[in-house]
Amino acid sequence: MPVLITIVAVVGVLGVLNLVLALGMIRRLKEHTEVLSNLSGRGSLALGEEVGAFTSTTVDGESVTREALAGDTLVGFFSPSCAPCREQLPKFVAYARQMPGGRGRVLAAVVGQGPDAEKMLAELGEVARVVAEKPGGGALSAAFQAIAFPTVLRVSPGDRGVPVVTDDRVDLDRPVLTLGR
Repeated sequence: MPVLITIVAVVGVLGVLNLVLALGMIRRLKEHTEVLSNLSGRGSLALGEEVGAFTSTTVDGESVTREALAGDTLVGFFSPSCAPCREQLPKFVAYARQMPGGRGRVLAAVVGQGPDAEKMLAELGEVARVVAEKPGGGALSAAFQAIAFPTVLRVSPGDRGVPVVTDDRVDLDRPVLTLGR
């Protein structure tokens, strides 16, 4: 009988220990879910946010600043190490070809280096003013808070004349719509 009591006591202690560990894991999962939900969708500026000040130079040697984004402008961020970027790039190029104002109303950044980056720069150069940034980003990425790739935004001057994000979920499969500004 004492052996049976000992076995039941050990099983009971193990059950309580298992319950405590499970509750701790659930609490940690809730914390991680909250952190991830705060990060999701925040790969760049959100709808209505102002573009930060920046000065960059395109691969053609043209200076680009926040003030140069005078009208409705399509902005894209791509990385050569990103598989979704390679998939979205042809769609971005096709969409950019339809932009009223041509390549003057399209700004793109390639964040990364190497042969794949050179291909992206060449392809984007046909339809956009293109900025090459080193891995980790540069002034343009910082101004748009672009940390996720690909990121495609549309910006237009806001009430104060400073460009604001007017579309943070550009659907590259749909025809270009003008904003009427």
